Amino acid sequence: MSDKQAYEKQLSADFPASLRLLTAEDYKRVFNNNPVKLVCPPFTLLAVPNQKKLSRLGLIVAKKNVCHAVDRNKIKRLARESFRLHQHQLPSFDIVLLARRGSSQLPNKVLFEHLEQLWIRLQKRVNK
Repeated sequence: MSDKQAYEKQLSADFPASLRLLTAEDYKRVFNNNPVKLVCPPFTLLAVPNQKKLSRLGLIVAKKNVCHAVDRNKIKRLARESFRLHQHQLPSFDIVLLARRGSSQLPNKVLFEHLEQLWIRLQKRVNK
């Protein structure tokens, strides 16, 4: 990949509606179709292949697991940013990311590192 292509990809690293799971049917499809499951202390990731040329992300940050709205929003913001930066390396999957209890107690840097590891593990698991 040339420097110009890398620069153009960086510019196109946004998070439009086409990269999100938007409907209940999208989420049900992930939960009901024998998803790839990856777990780390702050997150659980579920993923199923899709027919599109890109990955899509859905977030579930339950009030039961993360009590304060400011913490839920922080986790969603970090997850979206991490996905946005890694979306071009991910296979064409619909991904649901669930925040686990205690994830709000971790610093942003640690959460971001866990997310990066999840994306890498997903790539390796799919490319086997």
